[in-house]
Amino acid sequence: MRILIVDDEHLARSRLRDLIAEHVAGEIVGEAGNGAEALAVAQQTEPDVVLLDIRMPGMDGLEAAMHLTRLAHPPAVIFTTAYGDHALDAFQARAVDYLLKPIRKERLIEALERARQLSRTQLTSIATTSGNPLPRTHISATRAGTIELIPVIDILYFEAEQKYVTVRHRHGTTLIEDTLKILEDEFTDRFLRIHRKYLVATACLSGIEKGPDGHFAVTLRGLDGRLPVSRRQIADVRQALKSLGSRLA
Repeated sequence: MRILIVDDEHLARSRLRDLIAEHVAGEIVGEAGNGAEALAVAQQTEPDVVLLDIRMPGMDGLEAAMHLTRLAHPPAVIFTTAYGDHALDAFQARAVDYLLKPIRKERLIEALERARQLSRTQLTSIATTSGNPLPRTHISATRAGTIELIPVIDILYFEAEQKYVTVRHRHGTTLIEDTLKILEDEFTDRFLRIHRKYLVATACLSGIEKGPDGHFAVTLRGLDGRLPVSRRQIADVRQALKSLGSRLA
């Protein structure tokens, strides 16, 4: 069994290394100190199992696990956590393997023996129920067999196109499989629906204009051109601009 250890604390990783060394069925193929690093190492080493800490700075374990499901051969995930009992109910109710710190050898062996892959639906439900912040720090897409991570802070807007959504970010465009509705619900505090096809970064709004044809459009900082606004969303856009202290065009 090929195992990847992910924890932001060196002592915690060392503890797991020692326990696995006593359990001859496991081979450590890599270590990582945060979620983004875990994704990079997982793509290089193709582990069977990831021992994944939940509370880490930047990208936490739950978000990293969601991105791992996009791999061609996603690993099984065993969460390691110092959560209190009330939050663990979310994991127990969905039969998800987890190890409560400080980790005991017997529990580690048991978890490794029944390690299983998790679905994105399970992980989203756990994140919500456990009280873990749901909005992702990155959006992931699979390109040429590898995962591309797009920082949410770099995204200008999402555009719905047939079966896919295009992400327009500061470094180009990327196709993803998330629906506009899912993105709107997840990032309600950071993105604003301006049209049935568009969800824009509220912080990037710079103005709203009425064209000679009577239709409205918004301008965004960092973007040449304009995006259409549906009439039913005009009031929301104006309110967002007012909150930003922007000058209406």
